[in-house]
Amino acid sequence: MSAPALTHKPHSVYARLTRPHHRSRPRSAMSSDRVATFDLTHSPLSSPPKTKVCVLGAGNFGSCLADHLGDSEHEVFLWSRSVEQIEYFNLHHRNKDYLQDHVFPDTITAIGPDLPSTKTIASLDVLLFAIPTEGLRELLTELHSRLDPNNMPLLIFVNKGIEISTHSLTLEIIADACGPEVAKAATFLSGPSFAKEIVRRQPTSVTIASFSNIHAERASQVFHQPWFRCYTWADPIGVELAGALKNVYAIATGIADGLGFENNTRAMLITRGLAEMTRIGAAYGADSHTFLTLAGVGDLFLTCSSPTSRNYTVGYRLGKGEKLDDIIRTLGSVAEGVTTAKALNVLIGQLGVSAPIATGIYEVLYESIDVKERAQELMARPSKFELDLPSPAKNGPLSVLQRKLDLKEIKAS
Repeated sequence: MSAPALTHKPHSVYARLTRPHHRSRPRSAMSSDRVATFDLTHSPLSSPPKTKVCVLGAGNFGSCLADHLGDSEHEVFLWSRSVEQIEYFNLHHRNKDYLQDHVFPDTITAIGPDLPSTKTIASLDVLLFAIPTEGLRELLTELHSRLDPNNMPLLIFVNKGIEISTHSLTLEIIADACGPEVAKAATFLSGPSFAKEIVRRQPTSVTIASFSNIHAERASQVFHQPWFRCYTWADPIGVELAGALKNVYAIATGIADGLGFENNTRAMLITRGLAEMTRIGAAYGADSHTFLTLAGVGDLFLTCSSPTSRNYTVGYRLGKGEKLDDIIRTLGSVAEGVTTAKALNVLIGQLGVSAPIATGIYEVLYESIDVKERAQELMARPSKFELDLPSPAKNGPLSVLQRKLDLKEIKAS
């Protein structure tokens, strides 16, 4: 059957675009007979309520989550600023820039380039933000006037990073751009979850965190499937920090592998990296236990152990002697650990914590310190007592943020 002509309507972004339907096509050309999958035909899980979802950002992770939700029979709209990407997706059920071999379900419609209207957003059940942290403030500022506080969808954020210019986490960006009430409504999804494995339905678990238990549970119900298990958590700041910081330590393990070091070294960097993340988080005011969750050690282990990680790849190529500018130019996608390292270096100084691995990565990236020289200096430091789990700082940035958002009662809601 030939595809009908596509009429692009940039000013009516939420209208369904005409396209053929092929419900019998294979799940994914990325799948392989050698890849283990679950038999989902007799799952004990009940089907989640069907919802209307808009995913803002048609990159790697946004596309894979749209696929996951669409395959769960939710009605999904995948927003992009690229007219070419939108038209290609609606004609071919494929993303021409990400997960190119994957065929997406018919329950997904690509929309854009304009942002959805106030009326459209009010009709949604879920608005999911899947764009890099550096572009989030601009998007939220543009979107703010379209959010009706009396009829607002569930807001879910999946970006991982710290804003360079302000050293702000996503929750702080939301509060600045949209106000404290919108920030208090935010929910965060994080954990060990490579996009290409999610679309192949590999068993995956994530953390969903919010100040509101009700919002966290709602988000969990939307995403939960036999192959995708969700755990709720009440420390979104810690989850945010863990998701941002682990990218810096993935660069460190990539460098070590690129230099030719082996498993002992990687295990050391992951373990000591986790200790640094916990210290930084506690100084910020986060719960130390957050770094033992899927969003903490789970995501850290995955990102530090696989060439699929963009941040690991940056480190590996640095270890092989390539220049950072050349790596970034040819990478083809954002490696947020590179920018996070700069913001983190400032944050470490402000918090007054010891984080020699993170500091060393900053020096390698931005001060042209030789990677081998820095590695030798790290190993030559005096011995010390290994581990203490610090309590959250009562005067850390988190407590300031809590007062700003008036969060005294929100955790019980």
